[in-house]
Formats: sequence, C-alpha cells, structure tokens
Amino acid sequence: MAEPITAADLEAYLDEALPVETMSRIEQALRDEPKLAEELASINSRRDAGIHSVGEIWRRHRLSCPSREQLGSLLLGVVEADLAEYIRFHLEVSGCRTCRANLDDLKSHQRDEPAAVDKRRKKYFQSSAGHLRKR
Repeated sequence: MAEPITAADLEAYLDEALPVETMSRIEQALRDEPKLAEELASINSRRDAGIHSVGEIWRRHRLSCPSREQLGSLLLGVVEADLAEYIRFHLEVSGCRTCRANLDDLKSHQRDEPAAVDKRRKKYFQSSAGHLRKR
C-alpha cells in the first residue's frame, strides 16, 4: 500500500519539488481521489490569498538552492570542500530538480565547441551594444 499523501506533499507538488516518481503518484491520486483534489485546491487558494508559512516562502524562493555561479564553480572544481559537500547533498539527497537542470545546462555549455562559444559570446555582446554606457 502506498504512503498517504500529506499536505506537505501537496505543497511540494505545487512547487514541483518532488522526485518525478512521487510527482506522478500524486498526480494519479489527484485524478482518482476527489477529496485530495479539493485539498490541493484549498492549498492553492490559500497561497493565492497571500497566506504563507515561513517554510512555504523558503521553498518558493529556493533559499536553500546554490547559485548558478556556485554550481559552475563545482563543475570547475574550484568550490570550497564544505560548499561542494552541501551542493552534492542538495542535488543528490534533496533532489532539487531546478538545480539539477541548471547543472545539466552548465555541463552542456562546457561541452560546446570553441566556435559555438565564440558565436554565443558575440551574440550576447551584439545584443547589449548600445545599452552599456561609459561613466
């Protein structure tokens, strides 16, 4: 028998902060159990009304997530050992899908050919030309 779905699970479901398998299980349960769907709607209404707990704010604003710069430093092997340990925990144990996606994106950029990197760099420069001013 599957574990019961709690209000905390539904909160995490709304934040897309659960492993894929758990998200799928909750999604199926929402289809099969009208009371659970009503509970989810109630949680969503409370959120829309601006009633939030500290935990909700923490999760919604991803306050425990490392920055993209820190993830890049991890890939380059230049991050301090304590921070590297935390980032690995955040990715592997907490299973943060947002940070995993950021890390995968950074890895894909590392594999880019130098010509592609140069082309992207020129594109960024051209798109910002005229927006930067001398002081």
